[in-house]
Amino acid sequence: MQKHTAALQVLSTIGNSGISVFDMSTCQVVFYSSNFGALLGFEPSDYEKIGQQFFEDKIHPEDKLKLSHQGVSTIKIFNNFSKEDKLTHKVIQEYRMLNAQNKYVRLIEQYQILELDKIGQIWLLIGFVDFSPNQEEYDGIKCQLLNFRTGAIVPVEPPPKARFELTKREKEILKLVKDGLLSKEISNKLSISLHTVNTHRQRFLEKLGANNSVEAIMFASKFGLLD
Repeated sequence: MQKHTAALQVLSTIGNSGISVFDMSTCQVVFYSSNFGALLGFEPSDYEKIGQQFFEDKIHPEDKLKLSHQGVSTIKIFNNFSKEDKLTHKVIQEYRMLNAQNKYVRLIEQYQILELDKIGQIWLLIGFVDFSPNQEEYDGIKCQLLNFRTGAIVPVEPPPKARFELTKREKEILKLVKDGLLSKEISNKLSISLHTVNTHRQRFLEKLGANNSVEAIMFASKFGLLD
């Protein structure tokens, strides 16, 4: 990541776009350009201590849920792409976020893969955020997946199983999985059977429409579903 930092900071200054990098392996934003908060009127001191959570909390709650649904679909599509196709597509989405004046403004975010890991899976995602040219008030978000070499657009539809109605216990177990605990360790910590732990794990995978725990953690973390 360090090899990208200087170049990304220069790029954000030239383009006046807020830039972030999301690490899929840790489910954390690992870089914000210095002007990221300035787009919304915030000072670095407002968000430097909590970073990712600060900005997630500013997303309109209805849009946050819709974005998480779209995120499930988008990652599934990317996972089915060849290595080359993964690197030639980007997501373009619009949503509402509170600015420093406590007013919702529409942002347009474009993100794509910055780096793949050694086995060709998504590792680093880079996002560019700007004000949307359309600031009209309306419900909902806009989202599309674009092949930036051919101009082809891939439809992005939320999976029918993505309901995000996690129970208190499912959230508790997912948080522990995020913390790195294995099913046996969770069983001991919560004083429940291993079978019960695995049943809850299977249920939150189904509800989130995720293929594995990494995807489930990523969706839940990025969109504040474990708050």
